[in-house]
Amino acid sequence: MQAQQYQQQRRKFAAAFLAFIFILAAVDTAEAGKKEKPEKKVKKSDCGEWQWSVCVPTSGDCGLGTREGTRTGAECKQTMKTQRCKIPCNWKKQFGAECKYQFQAWGECDLNTALKTRTGSLKRALHNAECQKTVTISKPCGKLTKPKPQESKKKKKEGKKQEKMLD
Repeated sequence: MQAQQYQQQRRKFAAAFLAFIFILAAVDTAEAGKKEKPEKKVKKSDCGEWQWSVCVPTSGDCGLGTREGTRTGAECKQTMKTQRCKIPCNWKKQFGAECKYQFQAWGECDLNTALKTRTGSLKRALHNAECQKTVTISKPCGKLTKPKPQESKKKKKEGKKQEKMLD
């Protein structure tokens, strides 16, 4: 009996040992099958930074347009390129189409000049545009008039009906 138990233990040990060898061989071949990726060469460029011109609208003074970029360098493949851009139509163009300002409320009317003014501080500059930090804008003082009360739509319709009946 002991001989049978001894043989069974030996068979189990041999099977476990063979399974271990098989797993080791499988892992080794899987690792050998993987190819090592060559490291990417770091490409040092002699090209300078892109310098962009102002955005030129395709029609009118705002909306979609294009800008040209240039850069310098002996080994640059590309030294000029064109990029699409957009000039918002609600920006104050007198301060530059690429400069956006946050304006305060209009000040009181100056009776000497008949103008009211307000200042704006730079909110955003597109594509490294050169913008003033603060700007001042003036406009003529408006006449103070009371708005006329409007008739209701129903009264207007009734008036039109009466005019048609008279014709």
